[in-house]
Amino acid sequence: MRRYFFNAMLSAEQCYGYYRGDIKNVVVTTDSGERVQLMFKHFQRFIGSDGVRGRFRLIVSEQGAFVSLDKIN
Repeated sequence: MRRYFFNAMLSAEQCYGYYRGDIKNVVVTTDSGERVQLMFKHFQRFIGSDGVRGRFRLIVSEQGAFVSLDKIN
């Protein structure tokens, strides 16, 4: 398993884009400088009235398949 840590700040407007179907993926830059793309749907449970804000841990398999996304702060 590979673990990535990153901060995410997505505005409410960006989140609305997901619900409208305009946005399907999010590209984040991890603490190690790697760019990782994941489906926006994985952020859905973290959306609040001001969008998505926080620190996250992404876990993927050795083959790169999504395993989990957790808000850690």
